[in-house]
Amino acid sequence: MHILLLNVELRFWRQEEAVRVERFERLARIRRLDPYEDASEIYRLSSAYEFPWDFARALELALYRTYAVPSIGRLLAETAEFTERPQKRYDDTALLLDAVVEHGFDSVQGRTAIRRINRMHRSYDIGNDDMRYVLCTFVVTPKRWIDSYAWRRLSRHETVASAVHYRRLGRHMGIKDIPGDYEEFEACLDAYEKTHFAWDRGGRQVSDATLALIASWYPRPLAPLLRTGTLALLDDQLLRAFRYTPRVPSPARWCAGPCDCAGGRSGSCRPGGLPTMPGRTGRSRGTRAATGWTSWAPDRSPACGAVPSAVSTPRLWSEPTEKKLEGSPTRGAPCR
Repeated sequence: MHILLLNVELRFWRQEEAVRVERFERLARIRRLDPYEDASEIYRLSSAYEFPWDFARALELALYRTYAVPSIGRLLAETAEFTERPQKRYDDTALLLDAVVEHGFDSVQGRTAIRRINRMHRSYDIGNDDMRYVLCTFVVTPKRWIDSYAWRRLSRHETVASAVHYRRLGRHMGIKDIPGDYEEFEACLDAYEKTHFAWDRGGRQVSDATLALIASWYPRPLAPLLRTGTLALLDDQLLRAFRYTPRVPSPARWCAGPCDCAGGRSGSCRPGGLPTMPGRTGRSRGTRAATGWTSWAPDRSPACGAVPSAVSTPRLWSEPTEKKLEGSPTRGAPCR
């Protein structure tokens, strides 16, 4: 799966090697498109060009989250698709979703991929609520990942377009009561996880098989480190559902001097004790000795005493004012 996604990413990168694209040139192009009428094109530009690596990792995490819902994890364990053939199942999922994104819903490739997805799902007794929840993970998890870790956060155009794109995919899959916009997708996901995440032996088996698959993409001596690193990306709610031991760092580890956290100090917080560089208000610089690399990035420091998470809502930095979006699609029913 890792090699497959890397090949897909490299293919997209090679297509643009002949034309130099400035850092925010493609974002400007996205802002000129209509996030409702051109939703799939915006989603293609974001996922294939702006954030290819981030979308790949975030969608892997999105699929992984669904195992914590007992009805989903148990079914996947019973079919043995993810426990005995995890690489094939991941590859199939990536190829089918990529065909729709790359060629469009109305293309021969896109229609064939959707028919294949629907045929696979009809073979099992899957409830509409579970199908809708999985759809929500594909909308919400990439935004939360990108806003936390990528080189910039998603613009409002990209956020709206992602929700519209997956609303259309959901309709093609026959899913009912689809959320109407990103905010409803997010509320649906959070509510469903709060009420449905629970321990199930089958879900844990699928989770362990997936962690083993991820470790298999790299040299064997790195397997323990990769497992620990992957678990570090999971929030406590997900860890508890799988009965993994939460590894929550102390809030003090995120403070680089005086702050107003539990210790009663005052001042500012920086993740990992990274200093604020003079003359660079709102931006932080990592040191090679501490992190192994040096880079400039918008400050995404968590609130003092908070622990960052791959799926938590980050503190966002401001972006240029954009046009007001009109014509919101019909709102779907709330999730329970």
